[in-house]
Amino acid sequence: MTDMPVIPPSLLPADGRFGAGPSRVRAEQVAALSRGGTRLLGTSHRQAPVKDLVARVQLRMAEFFRMPEGYEIVLGMGGASTFWDSAAFSLVENRAEHLVFGEFGAKFASVTDRAPFLEPSLVVEAPAGSRPAGPRPGAGVDVYAWPQNETSTGVVMPVRRVAAPGALTVVDATSAAGGMAVDLTETDVYYFSPQKNFGSDGGLWFAAFSPAALARVERVAASGRWIPDVLSLATAVSNSRQHQTYNTPALASLLMLDEQLGWLLEQGGMDWAARRTAETSGLVYDWAEHSDVARPFVADPAHRSPVVCTVDFDDAVDASRIAAVLRANGVVDVEPYRKLGRNQLRIATFVSVPPQDVRALLECLDWVVAALA
Repeated sequence: MTDMPVIPPSLLPADGRFGAGPSRVRAEQVAALSRGGTRLLGTSHRQAPVKDLVARVQLRMAEFFRMPEGYEIVLGMGGASTFWDSAAFSLVENRAEHLVFGEFGAKFASVTDRAPFLEPSLVVEAPAGSRPAGPRPGAGVDVYAWPQNETSTGVVMPVRRVAAPGALTVVDATSAAGGMAVDLTETDVYYFSPQKNFGSDGGLWFAAFSPAALARVERVAASGRWIPDVLSLATAVSNSRQHQTYNTPALASLLMLDEQLGWLLEQGGMDWAARRTAETSGLVYDWAEHSDVARPFVADPAHRSPVVCTVDFDDAVDASRIAAVLRANGVVDVEPYRKLGRNQLRIATFVSVPPQDVRALLECLDWVVAALA
């Protein structure tokens, strides 16, 4: 792409990865993967070395999230989308209510709504860039679900238990976990894939289950409902208690996750992580608020994500052209969510992204905007 402007090397960040999908992986995680290559990769996941790794990940997660007594860390195969199917089979008894304010909340709502053995789901929806006021307890609802952080739009939703006796509060934390604070006592299931703040690969899901959620899983499993073994949360719970998964897990994901958890705990745990992402996202929002050509997509500052920053540009500025110039110069994955269709950039400030790289990115943005004017 020889026609692309060349950004002065002195302006470029040390690491140009700012993606909100698969996220930046620290060099130390790659080194941990290399060290584990001759000890763990290609070995049985039902033998002590791998089970010890899983147990360590579960223990470190429990420490990071300050897990309440009686809660358990459960893991299973697939990502968050697989967990949605598992939840439809194993968590929802009759009906789910979903708060929808972006693509991923809508996807989970579609899963439970189409399940032939469940009542049609209730959906409380808000336009992209905003969020609903909160759940609306409804008749027959036994699961209330929403994302803590909507990755597609950069909107956050508080994690607070719904005051509905007997119902479960189920929170999708895929892009929030590891970079935002949470009080697990306000949830019954806090689930996520580890490829965002935890800097790992896909192929696994993790969740913190409350005693009530564990009891629900057991009750649904005993109800006679047909549940595929690979999607059964009862199977996942049973295997997790043995520090294993139903099928062979992605050991590379576990190794990188373990290293990241150790690093996060050394830095100060969840509180440090939340401060870090608040600082880096704040740099982006401050830049956008003071820009002549851009503004934060999410109007209400209290609704803005600290880990996925969405920035709209004036019609006179082509954000896709900016992203193309950045990519040609090694600064990648700042394109907006593909289905949102906005003249926008989406910048991930996950916990592995240091403030100095965000500052460098913003200097590059200023340079590219001027170069394209």
